[in-house]
Amino acid sequence: MCVIALSLAYPLREYIAQRSEIAQLRAEQARMRENVEELEQRSEELQDPAQIEREARTRLHYQYPGERSYVILDGEDDDAEQPEATGPREPWFTQLWKSVKEADEVGTESEEIPEAQPPER
Repeated sequence: MCVIALSLAYPLREYIAQRSEIAQLRAEQARMRENVEELEQRSEELQDPAQIEREARTRLHYQYPGERSYVILDGEDDDAEQPEATGPREPWFTQLWKSVKEADEVGTESEEIPEAQPPER
């Protein structure tokens, strides 16, 4: 009786592990299908020229030649303590350009590199 129980233990364990893996793969497949559906919907939205224009104006801050863009500031003092905003204050391309300019500037102060020290024992 023990020999039969031991001979069935490994295949039964493998069967249970495979069933668990199948359930995980089915859940992952369902998530992937939802993701594909969302991307297909987004692709259909971006086929509309009006939607593309809205995206360019809101996310990339594009404007037509001759148009003026305005930045509206709230009336609060800059000196007052304010919690950090969730997003950057400037558009991404402005931050990118500033980082390029900073990287291009040659530093006047030379940073001293410390000598390597042997490890302590």
